[in-house]
Amino acid sequence: MKKFLEIDEEFICENCGKKVEKLGYSCRNHCPYCLYSKHLDINPGDRKEDCHGMLEPIGIEINSKKGYVIVYKCKKCGAIRKNKAARDDDMDVIIKLSSNSNIY
Repeated sequence: MKKFLEIDEEFICENCGKKVEKLGYSCRNHCPYCLYSKHLDINPGDRKEDCHGMLEPIGIEINSKKGYVIVYKCKKCGAIRKNKAARDDDMDVIIKLSSNSNIY
């Protein structure tokens, strides 16, 4: 059974180096500037993943309920993860990513 732990914290993006502010309405788990994330969770917010590799955005899906969903591939272990795009994500980066992927 999956359990969602809400963790909304500031961080410095390990990919682009920019300071990322709290999201404020849900969990911040990826950089809004470059969309990279970090492989930290087994279940959302649990911080129990041992990998800690960088999650590279590799595609976009469109979900009728969630909107844009970013598809990630871990650069360390190869795991595929997905996460809903945030309101303040750089739309130009999302569009560029969507042009390089299959949109569902």
